[in-house]
Amino acid sequence: MNKVITAAMAALLWVAFQSSVFAHQDPEQAGYIAVDGGRIWYRINGMQHLGKSPAIIMMHGGPGGTHRSNMPYVALSDTYPVILYDQLGSGNSERPGDQKNWNVQRFVDEIDHIRRTLGLDEIIIAGHSWGGSLSAEYASRAPEGLKAAILSSPLISTPQWNKDNQDWVDDLPIKAQNVLKKNNFAGSLDDPEFKDAVDLFYSRHMCRTNPCSTTSYRDDGPTGNDEMYVTMWGVTDFNGYGTLKDYDISDRLKDINVPSLVICGEFDEARPRTCRRYSNMIENAITVIVPEAGHATMAANETVYIQAVRDFLNKALR
Repeated sequence: MNKVITAAMAALLWVAFQSSVFAHQDPEQAGYIAVDGGRIWYRINGMQHLGKSPAIIMMHGGPGGTHRSNMPYVALSDTYPVILYDQLGSGNSERPGDQKNWNVQRFVDEIDHIRRTLGLDEIIIAGHSWGGSLSAEYASRAPEGLKAAILSSPLISTPQWNKDNQDWVDDLPIKAQNVLKKNNFAGSLDDPEFKDAVDLFYSRHMCRTNPCSTTSYRDDGPTGNDEMYVTMWGVTDFNGYGTLKDYDISDRLKDINVPSLVICGEFDEARPRTCRRYSNMIENAITVIVPEAGHATMAANETVYIQAVRDFLNKALR
């Protein structure tokens, strides 16, 4: 089972090691914050901007990923305080191993703990993939001091996500389609045929700039939580059947009342046509599509991605 789970996390962890400029930049401050269920680890860059500019709180994907996938955001610390952190149960954070902690509400509440502990009156909330779920959840509360929201390749509705990715599967060669569909998209990655078909899908819709195999990354940073990923989501990125199988926040997007950016890749698992529809549900939102990118949007073109975020924030906060 460990082989299966580790392979399922490979595509998520791969993103972390493609951010060449900022991948190993040290934090200016780091430590632990008490949250419900344990302590989470955080890091800050751009501390000279604290109290002068809204702080960006950036949330990683997964569930069970780590902050390393979001390292490109450190580039924005020339203008904003940038806070990256590992959600409870993964990365450098504590791992109590209690699955009662693995629920959306508790993960969203981590943001309030970060704000209170660090004294952040004004923030920009951002998140990629599963982190985009948390960003949308938090923004829909219309909390005081929230200045903007970034939904990066966001998971908004699992049923819609599954449908969109089944459509992507229909574009694969017929052999790969049949292998994936025969087990309802939930086969074992110990099966070489199934693994090959999954890798082919990832090469088109996760990380298009490199093969996305289980050996396409090196694990020299904090590790994710494989059990959390499979329990909450599933074995592959493109089919959610875990505890999040019925997740859907689309009807609350209308409650987001701050300038918002929905950004995704041209061939993203979070499909552009769906992201545009989600963006249209938010009163003051724009959509940016990163050309030739899959779900690893930052890794595919870090320069284009970060410039799009910078341009959005320049307009949203002026």
